[in-house]
Amino acid sequence: MSDPITIFDTTLRDGEQAPGASMTVPEKVRIAHKLADLNVDVIEAGFPISSPAQTEAVTRIASEVDGPVTCALARTKEDDIDAAGEALADGSDTRLHTFIATSDVHIEAKFDKLGDTMAEKREAIIQRAVRAIEQALTYTDNVEFSAEDAGRTDRAFLCEIVQAAAEAGATTINIPDTTGYCTPSEYAELLASVVDCLPEPDAVTLSTHCHDDLGLATANTLAGVQAGARQVECTINGIGERAGNAALEEIVMALTVRSDQFDVETAVNTEHLTPTSQLVSAATGFPVQPNKAIVGSNAFSHEAGIHQHGVLKERTTYEIMSAADVGQDTEQIRLGRHSGRHGLFNRLEAMGYEVPDAHRDEIYQRFLDLADRKKEVFEEDLEQMMEDFGSEAVNAAKGLPDNGAATNGGTPAYRLDHLSVQITTDEDPQVSVRIQRDDGSVREENATGEGPVEAVYRAIDHAVDQPHTLVDFALQAISEGADAQAEVEVHVRYGENEFVGHARDTDVVRASADAYVDALNRLAAARANAESVEFVQNGIMHAYGE
Repeated sequence: MSDPITIFDTTLRDGEQAPGASMTVPEKVRIAHKLADLNVDVIEAGFPISSPAQTEAVTRIASEVDGPVTCALARTKEDDIDAAGEALADGSDTRLHTFIATSDVHIEAKFDKLGDTMAEKREAIIQRAVRAIEQALTYTDNVEFSAEDAGRTDRAFLCEIVQAAAEAGATTINIPDTTGYCTPSEYAELLASVVDCLPEPDAVTLSTHCHDDLGLATANTLAGVQAGARQVECTINGIGERAGNAALEEIVMALTVRSDQFDVETAVNTEHLTPTSQLVSAATGFPVQPNKAIVGSNAFSHEAGIHQHGVLKERTTYEIMSAADVGQDTEQIRLGRHSGRHGLFNRLEAMGYEVPDAHRDEIYQRFLDLADRKKEVFEEDLEQMMEDFGSEAVNAAKGLPDNGAATNGGTPAYRLDHLSVQITTDEDPQVSVRIQRDDGSVREENATGEGPVEAVYRAIDHAVDQPHTLVDFALQAISEGADAQAEVEVHVRYGENEFVGHARDTDVVRASADAYVDALNRLAAARANAESVEFVQNGIMHAYGE
């Protein structure tokens, strides 16, 4: 009989540490409910000591989301443990996760006051870990301990501290490759050595937590499973610090498709993988690359004639899993001006939108307007159409923010109500914009520039009260043909943090304006909701996901 694998999702904690990925509390709760539909085993909901918003997110998820265990992160400090325990207090099934750095490079950099020699510092670290675990057990009997940067930790010391953690009562021992340094063989050997040094290895659950700095996070995680790990820590779309974390969807499907290689099984409802991926992408503003395994838009597409012929005759010639099994659309319906309502709403439902009856007429008219401008309407076009629609009911079904990262219960800080561009051969472009702000005020501004986009951005800067710096602008076509929609990606910086805005339109200038407003809304939301951004800026956080 196959062993069960615990799927520990840390999208809302480690995933949010990706620069620009901060989410509002309502977005986190919505994602947590979707993770429950996915049937993950554990949701790491946040790092309560870091901010009031983090505390609120953990508290709400623990009390409102049924099914998965709700987990909160804490350093091996009394205040951290108390903050995490109190945030979990109203939950019926909870876990407290505490960690401390164990590698020499981290010890030398972080723990000057723990002793004069490395031996003294190591002994002090073990004592702190034991005290933290004992304190955590006063809040819950489900306690996880992580040895931060275990991949670069002295083996003898790693064995010593995990032994102490297990004896202190930790029920899960996590061995994170914090910096993405290990190769699969190294990581497997590391976990095997931990199993060997535990006096009762069956008394605890061994866990993986791998980062993708060398593109090996998923491979290392699977190697860890083969070495005896029975919990995997991962994120939707692989988002996270720097290059990200091991991707949940990749791990789950690898364990499922290659069950001949892994004598384990998950309880994940795989048909929810793609809708969950889309929800996280919408909330963070991080698009999923088309060639992303499992959930990318091209993951089940075939262009080469040989492939098309083979798939049409027998899908298994070129597909090792079913698109339907992971929530992908299996039909190749082309949408255009002659498409009817049935074809449109079938496609939208397959994409994860449950459109209320009251909104169907308006959405269908918007589709016809779009189809009149394009020979063929693609899913990317429909995604943007639905985001632009902005209905509360539609957004609730899909989990989309309204015009980027929303504040104040779903109202964006800035909304572009009007855009006018005049271009002549003899003068610089002249632009007029009207921005509606969440306080009800309206600002109209005019500007010129060397090009229309520069003029638009100058006008928007005049209309918003938001300090920032524009650091990057990228433009690409996202669908086919001369009438293809343009996708614009804009990066703005505030302090040490970057915020990414996206928009699509057949009009490049309009897409550029909407993307800029989207980025500014995400910046405003992060500031208004006091997300962990400020916490990181203050240099307090030393999470193993760094």
